[in-house]
Amino acid sequence: MSGLVSYLVFFLILAAIYGVVSLGLNLQWGYTGLFNIGVAGFFAVGAYTYAILASPVTSGHLGGFNVPIPLSMVAAMLVTGVAALVIGFPTLRLRDDYLAIATIGIAFSIQLVAMNTQWLTGGTQGIYNIPQPLANVFKSNFEYNVFFLAMVLLILFVVYIALERMVHSPWGRVLMAIREDETAASSVGKNAFSYRLQSFVIGSMIMGLGGALYACFIKYISPQDFQPVLTFQIWAMLIIGGSGNNRGAVLGALLVWMLWSGSGTLVQAILPASLQVKGGAFQIILIGLVLMLTLIFKPRGILGNRRAIIPRAKQAP
Repeated sequence: MSGLVSYLVFFLILAAIYGVVSLGLNLQWGYTGLFNIGVAGFFAVGAYTYAILASPVTSGHLGGFNVPIPLSMVAAMLVTGVAALVIGFPTLRLRDDYLAIATIGIAFSIQLVAMNTQWLTGGTQGIYNIPQPLANVFKSNFEYNVFFLAMVLLILFVVYIALERMVHSPWGRVLMAIREDETAASSVGKNAFSYRLQSFVIGSMIMGLGGALYACFIKYISPQDFQPVLTFQIWAMLIIGGSGNNRGAVLGALLVWMLWSGSGTLVQAILPASLQVKGGAFQIILIGLVLMLTLIFKPRGILGNRRAIIPRAKQAP
C-alpha cells in the first residue's frame, strides 16, 4: 500500500509540472492562436538554466555558481523569456504552418546544442546531482516527495490564478480578439505583433519554469529528456483538456499523463521482454487514438474554450 501511495505522489508531481507547461502553451495557442511546436526546446532551456546555476562545482559541465534555488528558478524563467524574445521577433511575423516549422526547427537546434556542447550542458552525459530545496530536512524520500508535491501544486495554483487574471483583463481580451480576427484587431489600433510577442514570451517563460521544476525534481537531465515526443505530449494534454480554458489545460495534463503512465505499465505487464523496447510506440499510438476520438466527438476538448466574445444583450421588445 505504501508503494502505491509513493507512486501516486510521484505521478502527481509530474502531472502538476506538465500542467504548468500546458498552461504556458494554452496562453500561446488557446488564447492567442500561436502554433508553437517548439515546446520541448523552451522546456529544455529552463531545465538547463536551473541546473547550471544551482549545481555545485563539477568538471563535467559549466556550473559551480551555487545560486539559491528560488533565484535559479526565476533565472530559468528570465533566460527562457530572453530566448523566446530572440526567437519570436523574426518568427512571429510568419503565419500558421510556417511558424510551426520554424519553432520545431528551433527545438531541434536547442536539443543539438545541448547534445554537443559538453562544456556547457555535459553533452550526452547530462547534468546530475541537481540540488533540491530543503532536501536535508526530511528523513525519507516519501516525506520529501510529499513536500515537493505541495510546492509544485502551490506553484501550479499561482500560475493558474495569474493567467486567469491576465486573460480576463483588457490585455487578455486583445489576445482573444487577435486570435479570432487579427485584421479586425489591428483596424482598431491594436499592435497585433506586439501582443503576439508578449504572449509568446510569457508562455515560454512558464514552460521554462516547468523545465526548472522538472530538473529540480528528477535531479538529472540529458538531451534525451527533451525529445519531440514531449511536445506531442503537451499538445495532446491541451487539446484533450480543452484549449482556451486554463482548467482544461490542467485537466488534460492529468488525464494524458495518466494514460501515458498507465499504458507504460500495461506494456510491461503484457508484452514479452523482447517487445517491451517498442512500448513507447504503443504509448504514442494510444495517445494519438484518444486525441483523434476527442477531435471527433469533442472538437473543443473536454472543457472546451470559453467564449471569446460576450454575446449582446437581448433587445427589449
